[in-house]
Amino acid sequence: MDIEEIRRIPVADFLQRLGHLPTRRQGNRLWYLAPYRKEKGASFNVNLNRNVWYDFGLGKGGDIFSLAGMMVNSCDFKEQAKFINGCFNAVPPEWEHLKYPIYNKVEQPTFEAVEYRTLASYGLLRYLKGWGIPKEVAAAHCEEVRYRNHGKPYFGIAFRNTGGGCEVRSRFFKGCIPPKDISLVANGSSVCHIYEGFMDYLSALTLGIGTGEDQLVLNSVSNLKKAFARLDGYSHIKCHLDNDDAGRRTLAALRKHFEGTEVQVFDCSGLYRGYKDLNEYLQTTTIKKKQNES
Repeated sequence: MDIEEIRRIPVADFLQRLGHLPTRRQGNRLWYLAPYRKEKGASFNVNLNRNVWYDFGLGKGGDIFSLAGMMVNSCDFKEQAKFINGCFNAVPPEWEHLKYPIYNKVEQPTFEAVEYRTLASYGLLRYLKGWGIPKEVAAAHCEEVRYRNHGKPYFGIAFRNTGGGCEVRSRFFKGCIPPKDISLVANGSSVCHIYEGFMDYLSALTLGIGTGEDQLVLNSVSNLKKAFARLDGYSHIKCHLDNDDAGRRTLAALRKHFEGTEVQVFDCSGLYRGYKDLNEYLQTTTIKKKQNES
């Protein structure tokens, strides 16, 4: 994983990988016993919307990198990144001596007894509503998936990809039922809109962007090469990528790939300039609209 991919990892997922589960939920915040020190009452807080943490007991907080620094007692950025990467793969042996050790090997999710059904769970629809996605948009383009992971039952929002797998999202999990691949919604248009993740795609539909035109969701910027073959033949490619380094690199790669061809690649991020991505823009406009209506 590169720096931006690591930064986008939900802090709650990172903590779960380390074996720490929240003791309670309060709105968009999860409360934990501090993962790097002993305490009797939960004073460690994760803001799900901002993807940051704050320890009220110590008066410290930050992003996933600073949290990793607290876990390994290091301010070295490379050490922090190495630790996070290890948690999502096999944990390197040199971390076994840590004061607050993690598992020697992190178990990867297994997906057994996978069953798809119409998206109707109140909890999942409420979760999507928190992202500004209406029920009718979500139900028309996503499914509900039920599965077992190491014998335990789970469920989440499923967004299918062209390889036969799907992205899975819930309040406490973000992952993929393999294989990992892009998702293409073909409507026979000469114009194709590109998004990094399906939340941005659903946000675009909610905002009325690209109605009747083709839509391609990368499901990870690392899938860009897989998208190239699918994009040949379009006259216009409209990019709705994140306003960060990864998004800018992806846009540059697309323009380089189609350089010298008749395909025109457009940067549509100006619509949500000042916001991290299209979904953050949607959430803000939705809140403002409700405030004006009240």
